[in-house]
Amino acid sequence: MGRFLRPLLRGTTYTRLLHLWVPMLVVSVWMFIDPSRPWVPALLLVPVGLIPAVRTGEGVQARLLLLPGDAHAGFSVAPSATWRDRLRTVLWLEARMALGAAAMFACVWLPTLVYDLAAGAGGPVPDDLPGLHGVAPHWWPALLVPLPLLALYGAVVGLGELVTVVARGLLGPSAAERLAALEERTEQLLERNRIARELHDSIGHALTIAVVQAGAARAAGDAEFTDRALAAIEESGRSALADLERVLGVLREPGRPVSDRPTLAEADRLLESARASGAKVDAEVTGPLETVPGPVSREGYRILQESLTNVLRHAGSVPVRVRVGVADDLLRLEVRNPLTARIPGPGRGSGLRGIRERAALLGGRASTGPDEGDWRVRAELPLR
Repeated sequence: MGRFLRPLLRGTTYTRLLHLWVPMLVVSVWMFIDPSRPWVPALLLVPVGLIPAVRTGEGVQARLLLLPGDAHAGFSVAPSATWRDRLRTVLWLEARMALGAAAMFACVWLPTLVYDLAAGAGGPVPDDLPGLHGVAPHWWPALLVPLPLLALYGAVVGLGELVTVVARGLLGPSAAERLAALEERTEQLLERNRIARELHDSIGHALTIAVVQAGAARAAGDAEFTDRALAAIEESGRSALADLERVLGVLREPGRPVSDRPTLAEADRLLESARASGAKVDAEVTGPLETVPGPVSREGYRILQESLTNVLRHAGSVPVRVRVGVADDLLRLEVRNPLTARIPGPGRGSGLRGIRERAALLGGRASTGPDEGDWRVRAELPLR
């Protein structure tokens, strides 16, 4: 019984009923003007529904009254952009008026019927009340009182649910709006992945340098070496803080430009940082690196950074061969180092996955894994 009566305790039930009654105000006014043509209000809804702004108003009403407090109600509040949206709005207005008329009739006639039945059980029904006129005093009408009460319950709750379902179908987002929302969601996910990669690469690189330098300084026990190690840790920490501030700035201001991200023109900083950490870096840069477009150069920098970070983290102080070349409308980047047992297998690790994702987003390709006794990271990024 408690579950049966629960809808009567929800405020949504009555806000939906109010939503159904609103069109009846117009009908009531019209009935005072010309009761012989009750169909005129329904006819007037056709040109009204063709007005683009009406869809916005109906969507706002539906959000406030049909599903109050629901942030994902699914009702569009944008003006009608196509004739399909206008026709859906017209259908909605007609359906709302029809369901409103049914709700108004149920809420007026059914309580009156309850009174007639109760009055018929105790005495003659007054002539000025509609319903069971002329019913003689008898006990059996009292037994019928629950029936219109159940019908009233069904009308109040059922019509509220029905109008909500109809509103979701006719006031829901159009195909164009759903596509725009999907594209926006995709852009948000891509931006989140990009920020995650940025943090992983920049902060991970700085922490790796700091750990390697600190461990080497402790093992060396040399004051001069320790000073150089602390200087390298300080420089990598400052760089990481700058990257962190930039990424947080993008989070705070989504429209902020990303032109201040490091590019391959600053690759020497990465190479020197790796050398200072003990890696024996043999680097060769060929081709007009300054002609590389900004997005390609920035992603190439991050791929190089992650590759060197993996070398320091998994292989330590080993010879590293770096080749960066620009030719045939391609940026080619390759990092090789001797294969050790600690190198992860192909496809594992978020850093390696990030390298492949960066290349794929630019229409290029990247591969990571063992190659002729070395661990190789190779990327080809199109310049156009």
